[in-house]
Amino acid sequence: MTPEQFRAEGKKVIDWIADYYENIEQYPVLSQVKPGEIKASLPENPPQTGESMDEMMRDLDNKIMPGITHWQSPNFYAYFPSSASFPSILGDLISS
Repeated sequence: MTPEQFRAEGKKVIDWIADYYENIEQYPVLSQVKPGEIKASLPENPPQTGESMDEMMRDLDNKIMPGITHWQSPNFYAYFPSSASFPSILGDLISS
């Protein structure tokens, strides 16, 4: 990935994160899949060639997100980790 590709894809990822937080209350709080369901939806072997970021983001939306517990949801009255705020996300990016 070139620096220009990193910039372009990084902006898309930041937009995805911001959209997620903007709409978090619309997600069901708890996972909507059965144990093993996500693994079963993935290929048995990794791809021989890299996939586009768009394809990976689609997989994230369609395959991974249904299995997520949305800890930061305003509808979830339990543990709230502090590393999920926008400033901490930016700090994670900088530390990487």
